[in-house]
Amino acid sequence: MINFTRYTLENGLRIIHHYDESTPLAVLNVLYDVGSRDEDPEKTGFAHLFEHLMFGGSINIEDYDEPLQLVGGENNAFTSNDATNYYIQLPAENIETAFWLESDRMLSLAFNKESLDVQRNVVCEEFKQRYLNQPYGDVWLKLRPLSYTTHPYKWDTIGKELSHIENATLADVKAFFKKYYAPNNAILVVSGNVSLEQSKVLCEKWFAPIPAAHVPVRALPSEPIQTSARKLNIKANVPADALYLAFHGVKRNDPRYYAMDLLTNIFGLGESSRLYYALVKEKQLFSNFSCYHTGSFDEGLIIFSGKTMMGVNLQTAEAAVWEEIEKLIQDGAREEELTKVKNKIESSHVYEMMSLLERSIAIAFAEVQGDVNMVNEEVSHFQKVTCDDIKTFAKAFLTREKCNTMYYEKV
Repeated sequence: MINFTRYTLENGLRIIHHYDESTPLAVLNVLYDVGSRDEDPEKTGFAHLFEHLMFGGSINIEDYDEPLQLVGGENNAFTSNDATNYYIQLPAENIETAFWLESDRMLSLAFNKESLDVQRNVVCEEFKQRYLNQPYGDVWLKLRPLSYTTHPYKWDTIGKELSHIENATLADVKAFFKKYYAPNNAILVVSGNVSLEQSKVLCEKWFAPIPAAHVPVRALPSEPIQTSARKLNIKANVPADALYLAFHGVKRNDPRYYAMDLLTNIFGLGESSRLYYALVKEKQLFSNFSCYHTGSFDEGLIIFSGKTMMGVNLQTAEAAVWEEIEKLIQDGAREEELTKVKNKIESSHVYEMMSLLERSIAIAFAEVQGDVNMVNEEVSHFQKVTCDDIKTFAKAFLTREKCNTMYYEKV
């Protein structure tokens, strides 16, 4: 059971305090409620660009990393389609350094051409190396626009195209910062060996003076229900043919999310999963196979993917995948395999929550989704899922007319 205290400053900053006296450490985690789904379709990749810009110095602190290293701290950040998260972990006795650093860059970044040029070049090189110049690197650049026609999930966090970042101006990034990087669009988690009283004093000192902003109300276009299958064929210089099947799932806070998660685990979690056993070990059609979902706040994707063995054509491989999908829809999940994946989720959750940092991030993401109590209730929701729930979900969502198929063929 994770204990926490939740309160809000006058400027709208939501604060969650989690006290753990068993550790000498503390974590300061700041989640901004902005991801790539919030970007202008003509200026994509900005949420991820800001993950880099936030380490380029702020209004009063020229170098972000050096003061943190001097007090034994470490930091990092990550961007998703839904949110951007920054964290610092350090000895609890030095927690005020983290407050100083995070509050100053929330107050204002040190916007200048040099910093933008450096970080823009870093992101552009990442785009080229990871997405354009390595085998299968552009899968998500192709699969997302195939699967989404309307919702901004149709582009990846790196951006829709390289030119959007190459052409980013100082005015563009200043406008993005002013719109989203504000206390009333953020969640601050203070955790570890820091008392609630100390936390409140430091929050008032460092964050309360930062003014709230006029954060736009999120009004994203809904993705229409898919009624006909879509298909894309790509030929590229890759080691082996690859197959991707993508279906729309449910929102993260939909009660059916837990059935969806367990379903993908039954299909593709580890070498004992249904699809790995049937398609890799038994029929030897694929060299590897996986099934997972994106876990997105809005309706994400359920992905089936694998690389075929030499000499196996993609039509044969796809037919075998559909055979397994339809077998589950017809016969349902077995009680023992459902119990197995439930146990794996529970043990994984317990292991992750042993980490102060993982706890802090989980608290922030539960809060931004509307219910911080999710951190304590998740496992019980999984345990309530039945075999009938799995079958019902599969029957409703894994249909041929709702499938987006991509053949990635070697040349």
